Amino acid sequence: MKNFEELDCWKKATALRRRLSELVKKFPNDEKYRLTDQIIRASRSVTANIAEGYGRYHYQENAQFCRQSRGSLFELIDHLIVAGDEKYISDAEFAEFKTEIESCLIVLNGFINYLIQAKSRTNKFEEPESRYELDSPLTIND
Repeated sequence: MKNFEELDCWKKATALRRRLSELVKKFPNDEKYRLTDQIIRASRSVTANIAEGYGRYHYQENAQFCRQSRGSLFELIDHLIVAGDEKYISDAEFAEFKTEIESCLIVLNGFINYLIQAKSRTNKFEEPESRYELDSPLTIND
């Protein structure tokens, strides 16, 4: 790959970011510097961390930035729960966005696992990156 824009995880996260930008435009003005800003920042953090990690050219650092992106995706779920609690979005909108976020998580977790495996292939003498394997975007097995 020549650049981060070719990564499926970045493409999916970008599409999510654009949809969220449209969603928050219908939030009340008094949320502009609160919930709206948090959603915008978290969604931008997802794509920005994927891009920054890609630019590090080291598997371990790249994976760490992708983990930051993963955290921001979970943060978005929480912000959308708040938006639902405040009646800014419907249950159907919440479910739709949560499904899209979970889809992003699956692709991002796949990329993280690829990076971990690539790192272990290039440096067999280092301790493994992690003893955890993600089998779904919402659970971790020991």
